[in-house]
Amino acid sequence: MLEILQPLPEDPLLGVMAAYRRDPDPRKVDLGVGVYKTEAGDTPIPAAITAAMERSAASQKTKVYVGQGGNERFNRAMLELAFGAAHAAVQDGRAAALQAPGGCGALRLGAELVNIARPGATLHLSNPTWANHVPLLSNAGLKIATYPYFDRATGGVDAAAMLTHLETLPAGDLVLLHGCCHNPTGADLSRAEWDAVAEVLARRGLVPFVDIAYQGLGDGLEADAYGVRLMADRLPEVIVAVSCSKNFGLYRERTGATFVISPTAERTGNAMGQLRKIARGMYSMPPDHGAELVALVWEDAALRQQWMEELEAMRVRVEELRGLLVSGLKALRGDVDYSFVQRQKGMFSLLPLNTTQIQRLRDEHHIYMPGDGRINVAGISRRNVEYVAQSLAAVI
Repeated sequence: MLEILQPLPEDPLLGVMAAYRRDPDPRKVDLGVGVYKTEAGDTPIPAAITAAMERSAASQKTKVYVGQGGNERFNRAMLELAFGAAHAAVQDGRAAALQAPGGCGALRLGAELVNIARPGATLHLSNPTWANHVPLLSNAGLKIATYPYFDRATGGVDAAAMLTHLETLPAGDLVLLHGCCHNPTGADLSRAEWDAVAEVLARRGLVPFVDIAYQGLGDGLEADAYGVRLMADRLPEVIVAVSCSKNFGLYRERTGATFVISPTAERTGNAMGQLRKIARGMYSMPPDHGAELVALVWEDAALRQQWMEELEAMRVRVEELRGLLVSGLKALRGDVDYSFVQRQKGMFSLLPLNTTQIQRLRDEHHIYMPGDGRINVAGISRRNVEYVAQSLAAVI
């Protein structure tokens, strides 16, 4: 059986990571892997999560399965974080959550649900989008198309082109939207643009599928939820995929959730029953550890405040690094305008570099990034930002 299988090419990002690890040069900088990093280059466990781990270890008496729906306290916490406890859809049961194995699992569960409700439906992704969106969603049976999103000339959103394209889509199609901190570009919709998108989706009968993996790392927890809350206010049906990897630092714990919003609590309940059945057939039960830690942090006022302060410090640090990179490059190359980097949000920025420039950065300057020019701004630090700016100035 296995003799027919052929070797697959190496994942491009994994190849970049492997090349970085092999490089002995002390100046090397990893701008590829998409995790938050401190000044020392570490990806820490938030102190609030560490405290929750200690409480969990002291109080947990069993490791019995939690069921297909996962940790219900976590599910409630995620709904409150995304929508607010007072949101009408949460209060009247039209919004419900099911714990998933990470943001990837949340996306896949949502896609599988769509394919049951509307087999072979078309899901439109932004151009560009996170590379793993395509296999995660298409492997569930959905058809994939794209809509224009990023303006490479300005480093911002081409809202006019996006809205014009959405106007052409047939009723019933789905549109994947990045809730905040767009990956890979860092270019986010403004509130006015969110409003315009919501109006088109509602009028055209399109269904939003929101991927929100970085809440709190853009403009702050409340501000970053504007888009997903707007969709829940304006649209009768919404699917949402949430990840706790970045804002709670729970990368390896695979902690996420899938939300469904519908016009009635009954329809939402039916959808959740289908999601539990899908989960049973895919992985049976989700892991509980990360979900329990989030629930403990959310339920304890002191831990929640501590986590919020830690998250805000992360957000501010990335924002400051953006400013340092822009000012450093401007001082070296006044003829080059990279000010868009400072306007972008979250950990990522898509730089207007070609493959030759990216290869030169790797070979001559030991700076590593994927072939599309996406950088993880959190991979920069105060000690290397001058070197990164000098290296970019040398190849642009």
